[in-house]
This record gives sequence, C-alpha cells and structure tokens, in this order.
Amino acid sequence: MPLVSQPRFLAFAAVLVASGGLVLGQSPSVPPKTTEQAFKNIQVLKNLPEDQLVPAMQFVSASLGVGCDFCHVQGKFDQDDKKTKLTARKMMQMMAAINQSNFDGHREVTCNTCHNGAVNPVSIPVIGDSGPKPSMREAASPANLSTADQLLDKYVQALGGEKAISAVSSRVIEGTATFFGHDVALEIFNRVGQDKAGQRISFMHTPNGDSVTAFDGHEGWLASPGRPLMAMHGGELDAARMDADLQFALHLKQNYSELKPDQAEKIAGHDAYQLVASNPNQPPLRLYFDKESGLLLRLVRYADSPLGLNPTRIDYEDYSAVDGVQVPHRWTIARPSGQFTIEAKEIRQNEPVSDDKFVKPATAPPPPAP
Repeated sequence: MPLVSQPRFLAFAAVLVASGGLVLGQSPSVPPKTTEQAFKNIQVLKNLPEDQLVPAMQFVSASLGVGCDFCHVQGKFDQDDKKTKLTARKMMQMMAAINQSNFDGHREVTCNTCHNGAVNPVSIPVIGDSGPKPSMREAASPANLSTADQLLDKYVQALGGEKAISAVSSRVIEGTATFFGHDVALEIFNRVGQDKAGQRISFMHTPNGDSVTAFDGHEGWLASPGRPLMAMHGGELDAARMDADLQFALHLKQNYSELKPDQAEKIAGHDAYQLVASNPNQPPLRLYFDKESGLLLRLVRYADSPLGLNPTRIDYEDYSAVDGVQVPHRWTIARPSGQFTIEAKEIRQNEPVSDDKFVKPATAPPPPAP
C-alpha cells in the first residue's frame, strides 16, 4: 500500500481514534445550540442539535464514497461554491419526502439506498456469474440456534468465568496502532472508577504530538495537537462507554432488553453465531461468537444520525490469558472512511491508574516544538 502524506495520515488517525468519529459539541452545562444557530447557511438540516451535523455529513460521505471536498471548498464550508452541494440538498429533501409519503415518516430510504458507496447510483441490474440468488423466503431457516442465554453464558465461561472477569479493576495496554502502513505507539489506560463506571483513555503518540481519546465514566472527548477540544455526544458517547466497560460480557444481559440469535456467519474463516442486542428506539448491536471457543470475534455497532446509521465494525484476534481472563491482543476498527489496527505488545491488569489520567483538560495539547 502506498504511503500517504503525514497531514492526511494524522487527520485520518485523529478521526478514527475517536470512539465514533469527529464530533462537535458543548459542555453538558451549556444548553445545546441548534444547527442553524451554530453554523451558517443551514437550509435543510435545521432544528437539530448542533452535534448532529457532523455525523450526518459522515453518513453522506460514506454513502457516496467521497470526502468533504466533494461538496465543500476547504475553509468555506458555509458557502455554496459547488453544484454538488446544491444537489446534495435536493437529494436530502427528496429522501425525506419519499419517507414521509411512503413510510409514515420512518427512515427507510437513505442516501445509501441508491448510492451504496458510489457517486452515481447504479440504475441497471448487474448480471451475476452464478445465477439468481435464492430469495429470503426460499432460504432455509437456521436450525438449532443457540439461545441468547446459552451464547452469553458460553462467552463468559470462555473469557475465564464471572469471578475472574469481576476481579479485573484496571487494564493497561502498550502497543501500536497501524494506519495506512504507518505504525505509531499507543497507550491505553482502562479502569473501574470510584462510582463503578468504566473509564478509558488512549494516547496515540503521533509524529505531530499526542492524539487523545478519553471517557471519564460520564463525559467523552477527543484532543489532538493544534485542534480544539472535541466533545462526544449521542452514539459516540455510548460507544465510548461500551469500550470502557471492563465487565462488558457480564453486563450485556442487563444493558440490552432484547437479545435475539440471528443467522450464523463465517468470520475470518471461523463459524460464528450471531446475536442481535438492542433496546427500544435504539440502533442494534451485532455480536459474533466463535462457534467452537465461544469468544467474541466481531462486534458491529451503529451511531444514529439525521440521515442514517453510521456503522463501526471491530474484529478481535489473538486472544490469550492475562491473570486468568482471555483478552484480545489485536483488534481492527473499521468504518466506511477506513480502518486501523491496534496490536497490544504488553497488557497489565489490576495495577493502580491515577485519577489525574481522567481529568478533562481545558484545551487540547499543543504540538511539539520544532
């Protein structure tokens, strides 16, 4: 894979290390502004919390497979300098009208329905090489599906059992993060806070300074050299809370009111059982457990936006025991915008982690001196 320029690499890394992406926001003590109050020239996505604008733009970017510069001129985001921006507004209005007229206002049709990752929608059916695919009605129902309780109980036992998992009070990881073939040093500090909430902070030591992603049990933020401090909201905050939970396997049953087995799939050559976890009016979480070992191979979660769901897929590999608990030593985080891989070189558990690690700074760290 060809190397990319350092600025592009750093920008990509800063966005991906955040639990849900780059999110604009304010302190919870300040009433949130609407999109038209916070930004200029908002004509379609009005009357929304300001922190929903960037997730909506991320959804458009992923659905069309383009970057911000497809519709915007750098530094002049509020201006209508490109025809594609005007077209995008019309498409959003068309999508809303279709859903309102045909689906009782439910978001069934999205940008991705037609574009599916391409600038130009494919209007002509593609001729395949293997003949027609069987319809869902013809497909055989999965036989002998394990129940949700069976899958989760096996997962807990595969990790080392409830007692061993409950005994983990902190986890410190030293390793590397790989983007576009670039390796950078990474440190992750994770612990159970005094109020029993999970806390997690990661430091990615880039050539331009430390990029920090943090969750203190209640608030989440992203700090990158030379950029304003960014707060997490909505689905991004939910994802950060999930990542910080050292007893995640034990909390699945209490955190999700609906747990339903789904079609088995093959993940990285392994047969995997699928479990869909959800709460009313929230996007589902999909979990894939190794049929043989019971360990979690893949997790897919979704962050809601005004235009559609932004997916994140995490694949877990190289499990080995640390103090009696199976921990993945390699995981890959993938989004439509790209992916990166974290590889743990050393994992230590139940060592003290200072309270100071989780104090939210007033500003982002400055870039290193030249």
